[in-house]
Amino acid sequence: MFELVTSEASYYKSLEILETHFLRNPTLVNTLSQSDMHFLFSNIEGVMKASERFLMDLEHRIEENILISDVCDIVYHHAVDHFNVFITYVINQNYQEKNYRQGNQVFRDVMESLEKHPRVRGLSFTSFLILPFQRITRLKLLVQNILKKAEEGSEREVNAIKAHQRLEQIVKDCNEGVRKMGRTEELISIEKTLEFKSKSIPIISHSRWLLKKGEVQLMSGPKSTRTSKGKKLYQPVYLFLFNNLLLITKPNSSGDKFQVLDSCTRAMLRTDDLEDQGQLLANVFNLRLLENQEERTANYMLKTGSMSEKLRWMCALTPSRRTRFMTTSTHQSDSPQVQCIQSYSSQEPDELSIEMADVLNLLERTDDGWMMGERLHDSERGWFPSRVVEEIQSKEVRIQNLREAQRIHQAHEGVGCPQTGGARTGK
Repeated sequence: MFELVTSEASYYKSLEILETHFLRNPTLVNTLSQSDMHFLFSNIEGVMKASERFLMDLEHRIEENILISDVCDIVYHHAVDHFNVFITYVINQNYQEKNYRQGNQVFRDVMESLEKHPRVRGLSFTSFLILPFQRITRLKLLVQNILKKAEEGSEREVNAIKAHQRLEQIVKDCNEGVRKMGRTEELISIEKTLEFKSKSIPIISHSRWLLKKGEVQLMSGPKSTRTSKGKKLYQPVYLFLFNNLLLITKPNSSGDKFQVLDSCTRAMLRTDDLEDQGQLLANVFNLRLLENQEERTANYMLKTGSMSEKLRWMCALTPSRRTRFMTTSTHQSDSPQVQCIQSYSSQEPDELSIEMADVLNLLERTDDGWMMGERLHDSERGWFPSRVVEEIQSKEVRIQNLREAQRIHQAHEGVGCPQTGGARTGK
């Protein structure tokens, strides 16, 4: 609880530097138009006011008694009444980045000079811009830790549950807002590159987003090394996998246009692993389209560049297939777990961003350094490099992690309507 207060004070101090050193700098202001200033700084002043009010209430609690009785009641109140400013700010971050990259040379020169000032302690301007999203995420984790240590049935536990629930919703709304904006822009960009042989498929839809894309090799000959001279056994194809649709395309020579060869709804896809087939068929799997665009079945034998890429494609194409370490959706105490020891930001749509101390159930692993896991506290799944986690060897620790995650989930389910204070209906 004390860390929550002191870290908020540190965060607010950094926001003050962002405002006084950058936002209010007359030289910087003169290099940008009013709209550029708005795009670059968004509603940062509203975010600052929210932090200032929050910090004042936290400090007042400490003034009452250095042995802090609780902070989660304060967190909950501010999360409900004032923290929606975080959602607006985070959703606009995409525009912030674009504006920052497109700044003119005068803007770049001024920014370089401001970043060299001792006051910013060697930090970049963009590291200040990202502070609000980092803060709301950290607040959620701090409240989560308070909840883990709170006595069951206590007022502190009830307040922590309500605060955690509200913060989790804010973080989800932030992520979802960013996702929706990025997804729509991505669909527009993809549609411009597609060429349909016959009937075209409308790609842009509010209920559609890209899950995975990339080049794989399509076996064009029989399952034999005896192919005629000059004929390649494999031909490159490019897959676009959306949440509800697969497009199998052929890239042109320059790789900027894709002719659609076949398509299928994702629900009608099936994959079969082809193991121990020799070096020629290494990293090969079979993709079956139960009903393609011509309402027929189709089979494609596809080869990837690595074992991990094959597994990632199979998991993305057919997400309901059994994983190696967990065959059911229920968490089991003997299922392997890993803990994040180095933060990782996802680079591809099928990857999972994880933070220090995140605990995940291990679902898949490959020999070439990749794992797929399910984070315990929110059940999000995705791939990440095995180097950023370490396996939890102790069965007792694994059981304790499951208990803590289950307690948070059950506590959330047991809390009634947050606005009325809520009543626990079950453990």
